Amino acid sequence: MRAFSLMPLLLAGAAALAAPVTSAGARDVPASSQQLLAAQASRLGATDVTATARADGGVTINGRLDGNQFALAFPKGWTGDGLLYAHGYSPPGTPVAVSPDPVDKGLGTGALGEAYAQGFAVGHSAYAKAGLGVEAGANATARLRDLLARMGGKRIYVMGDSMGGGIVVTLLELYPRAFAGGLARCGVVANWQDLLGRLTDMRLAYNALTKGTPYALPGNQDVRRDAMSSRPPAGTPDAAAQAYVFAQIAKVGMPPLALWTAAQKDPTGREARIVRAVTTIGGFEYDAASLAYPLVTAALGADDMAATAGGWVHGNIGKVYAAPSLTAEENAALNRDIQRVEAAPQAVAYLRKWRTATGRIEAPLVTLHNRIDSLVPYAQEAQLAAAVAKAGRTAKLAQFTVPPTRAPLPIGGIEGYTHCGFDRGQTLAAWNALRAWVEQGRKPDAELR
Repeated sequence: MRAFSLMPLLLAGAAALAAPVTSAGARDVPASSQQLLAAQASRLGATDVTATARADGGVTINGRLDGNQFALAFPKGWTGDGLLYAHGYSPPGTPVAVSPDPVDKGLGTGALGEAYAQGFAVGHSAYAKAGLGVEAGANATARLRDLLARMGGKRIYVMGDSMGGGIVVTLLELYPRAFAGGLARCGVVANWQDLLGRLTDMRLAYNALTKGTPYALPGNQDVRRDAMSSRPPAGTPDAAAQAYVFAQIAKVGMPPLALWTAAQKDPTGREARIVRAVTTIGGFEYDAASLAYPLVTAALGADDMAATAGGWVHGNIGKVYAAPSLTAEENAALNRDIQRVEAAPQAVAYLRKWRTATGRIEAPLVTLHNRIDSLVPYAQEAQLAAAVAKAGRTAKLAQFTVPPTRAPLPIGGIEGYTHCGFDRGQTLAAWNALRAWVEQGRKPDAELR
């Protein structure tokens, strides 16, 4: 695909589309160039395009690609570097939208703003759906990358958080020459089947161990279905939809947090032993957030997971559950009472495709993960490293591990481990390490500086 330099295009108009790549140099963007840039994006397939002058002399382009909203911010004097951002999981029912200004929202803990200040065009795209969206997110981000490349992008990076981190790895594997490098933070970077299995096993165990108690999750107890829908009624305005989703999250999240509160009053009592059993089965820490976040995700995302994958995603037929915090009799009762479900072969195949990492990366990849994360276990990093090593691409992977952080949960006023708990310094150090690696050819050290 041919790339074009943006600034000569803006000055010369539509005829410059046929021009070869040239060095743009640094110059101001004329006011009329907003319309020229919008026209160019429209010619390249974008719809509903608008261009807005930025106070710093740059231009922001908003529009839609294949129906997905996107935003791109071009700094004054842009010469072709770009950074695109892939956002993380949002509960089903959450409005499908991204910020119209990718610079001002502190995306990636300020990484996009930092890159913009360094002269990079930055942007992001909404996905075709909320919920499980590796395929949708990869397609939308790849489409935005192609638009940016045709508008003059030469060296384009991609970064993402959580599910977006997995999308980064997916893009580097599927399109080995499309991106200069990738930064994946707190990502499901290795294996979605593993993560969804952990979350489902936690809900299965929690249902069995809390049945008939005040701590039982509300609604449907079949783990293959949502406990209650997080989808607001059709036609609900975005603000009201956000409030509806949060209310459903609170309804599902309060019983596990009540269990946690009771457990703290008696560390050796029944409630504490249940919390330890459920978090151990999922491979998480004994922690309020590490209990509540996975359960809420599993309980409000089951319908979407099955619909997206084409069938149920996790099976436990014949699996023996054992938790050290339970007695032998309690473990036996857990295995007797737990719901048994079977994974659909087509769903397993879908999760392998979207996405189990192959490790076959060509561009430099930097990952950043807290040693303890309340939703995406650090085990994803070990699995990625193994896949990359098996593929013989270890020279292309740099993994940074930072200490865990804790913060109050959005509901309940209880403190727990964070998901994606990075500060600005850690994030910018990882971004600048990736940039230096690509530009100077030196793989970064194992420690952030």
